[in-house]
Amino acid sequence: MQMQQAVKELFERYARHFNDALTAEPDLEAIADLYTDTFVAASPSGIMSGKNDDELRKVMADGFARYREMGTKKMEVSDLRVTPIDEIHGLAHVDWRATYHVDGALKVIDFTNVYLIRVDGTKGKVFGWITGDENAELKKHGIA
Repeated sequence: MQMQQAVKELFERYARHFNDALTAEPDLEAIADLYTDTFVAASPSGIMSGKNDDELRKVMADGFARYREMGTKKMEVSDLRVTPIDEIHGLAHVDWRATYHVDGALKVIDFTNVYLIRVDGTKGKVFGWITGDENAELKKHGIA
């Protein structure tokens, strides 16, 4: 399968599972399946590596509970740009649009994350990501 299509399908699944987790108990197995067995992450708070294990599922469950608590209603991909590195690796620049319901009003935040992707066969998975300062952005908009 072409990398562009595999990455597009990956982020369609990603957004669908994320939004499902905002309205019900998250399907942690389906969400964990978006990631490789090990991964790296970088943000202004530092760089870390992790494993796709029970600890990740706990962190994800806590994260979705926090998103629901702060009024997150929807996450959607507004644009996706894929840069292949080789036959099975690529960078995905994902423009997200997050919608929150806070103090009786809807607030929308647009942001971009960069994901490191590996495509094995027909399925893309995330093996790393680079994000901005989510907490600072939420505070700036009066959400967190």
